[in-house]
Amino acid sequence: MRMNDIILLVVIFASAAGAIFEPELCSPLQPYPLYFMMLLMFLSFLRINFESLLDTSLGSIKTLSILVLFKLAVLPAVLYWVALVVVPEFAIPVLLLSGISTGVVAPFIANLLDTELAPVLRMVIITSLLAPFTLPLLLKALAGQDVNIPLELMIRLLATVIFVPMLAVIVARRYFMGVLEKILPFHFPISLLIFAIINLGVFSKYSYFFFQSPSVLLLSLGVAYGLSVIYYLTGFLIVPKENSSNRIGAGVSFAIMNNVLVIVFSSHFFGPLAPTLAAMYMFPFFSMVVPIKILVSRSQWLSPNL
Repeated sequence: MRMNDIILLVVIFASAAGAIFEPELCSPLQPYPLYFMMLLMFLSFLRINFESLLDTSLGSIKTLSILVLFKLAVLPAVLYWVALVVVPEFAIPVLLLSGISTGVVAPFIANLLDTELAPVLRMVIITSLLAPFTLPLLLKALAGQDVNIPLELMIRLLATVIFVPMLAVIVARRYFMGVLEKILPFHFPISLLIFAIINLGVFSKYSYFFFQSPSVLLLSLGVAYGLSVIYYLTGFLIVPKENSSNRIGAGVSFAIMNNVLVIVFSSHFFGPLAPTLAAMYMFPFFSMVVPIKILVSRSQWLSPNL
């Protein structure tokens, strides 16, 4: 892990701890995590090259279609059913985390693992466009009897959080490129501040829960690491063996998702367990890069140099 990754983890969990132990102090921020999430998405989309969608070859479209189908439908549904049997209280949080779009930082992780960036970029863009519609529908189809889901409101919320920042980036690149060039060098510290504000607003709302159920934190951490392993392995196994570099990218596209969006989104419609699992996923989100990098360097069936 790089120093920036360590700093990010410290900020994420220090802000969550501050909100849990001082909820009254942080309560004024509770109405605003959604708006700061949109700002975070804007900053993240600034680093995405939308021209990566221009590859229309048959092989690329076929692979992308299969990966999107598994990412947004098949894998979330399977993991939901498994969770219902193994850890039923986590079934909906697992579904939310598994069915959200590929993370906007996935290309950065892919670069660390020396894999091709274009397929990962395509997954970020396509799943971001589809997730506002597929995730609420998936929740309605699988868990509609267990939770009261305002389907139209959830679609509108997810679409707003993703599409408005995406369109804002397109417009800003066209008319305000000079301003963007001044912002980009400060991308990391601004993102850290936004992460902290989101955590302070969300976790202060559920402070009572952590004192009532501290064991849930450890269980959430275990579930998060288990999910991360499943996500990477699923991506590795879907892509044909001869295309080893894309195998790594597929694993990254599955395991690096917009979990911060799940924290904000789930806090609007669900109890404290869903944002807790999404927050605990921050640990495997970054720390799993190290064992995956070792696996890539030692495994013949994953090495991009074959």
